Amino acid sequence: MEIKPNFSEIAREYGVDRRTVKKYYEGYESKPKTRNKQSKLDKYYDEIKAKLEIKGVTVKGVYEYFVSKNYDIGTYSNFNKYVNRKGLKPAKKVSGHPRFETPAGKQAQVDWKEEIKLVSKYGEEFIFNVFNYKLGYSRYCYFEYRKAKTQQDVIECLINAFKATGGVPDEILFDKGIQPIILFQKEKAYLSPLPSNDIIEGYMNFEQKATVHKDSMIYYKGSRYSINKTVTLKTVENELHVYFNTDLISVHILIDKKINYHESHYKELMEYLIKNKEDIEQICTNNC
Repeated sequence: MEIKPNFSEIAREYGVDRRTVKKYYEGYESKPKTRNKQSKLDKYYDEIKAKLEIKGVTVKGVYEYFVSKNYDIGTYSNFNKYVNRKGLKPAKKVSGHPRFETPAGKQAQVDWKEEIKLVSKYGEEFIFNVFNYKLGYSRYCYFEYRKAKTQQDVIECLINAFKATGGVPDEILFDKGIQPIILFQKEKAYLSPLPSNDIIEGYMNFEQKATVHKDSMIYYKGSRYSINKTVTLKTVENELHVYFNTDLISVHILIDKKINYHESHYKELMEYLIKNKEDIEQICTNNC
């Protein structure tokens, strides 16, 4: 009917300005009571949430982490307000464990830190294990890097740990388990003495795999010895025994000489390079 209301009368009835009445009549909608304003921290929400789920972490600690990464996150006050507004809470702190005391010299614990992975700046990946030997009284620790975790690795690491600490405890626990040097100095006096070197070295006669290089040589303790197969090495007193599968194929005397060829191995190599047999004999005599 195109009849307009009397804006002035309505304004007087409700105690408002007539222009306000007219504005609403013409379709004006009031501003929402709460604004859904975006925050610059929204793009970090998932990362903030993940960091706060780490046990023992604090809001301040997470803030400092992002600052160290040069993230544009503003002041700590605003960061803390954002965390509260989003309902994010730090994970509960890890409760402490009472210290379990053992008499000095009584006990040591052995644990492996397994499959530790490191990546170099060139993208090379290195995976290794760490043997951890800890004395129960002082909590003194001895660590040793190892590629494998065989029985022989355990024996060697234990012997090295005994040597490093200067003695042997009464018992060893192979269990999951800080380095207070003062307590360790006291505990050393209670450790049993090491056995004789003959006994120690008896455990060190072990087998290991060796890769044969293009020059038909294997490396062992800084020296090279000739061989012509993929082999297993075993030291027996002052000799290096070389096995192919289960067969003993070569024996070298362990000496300080860096390169050690058996004459037969050297001849076999030279036959591929030199056809004159007399020359081969002379070269072998001079070099073996």
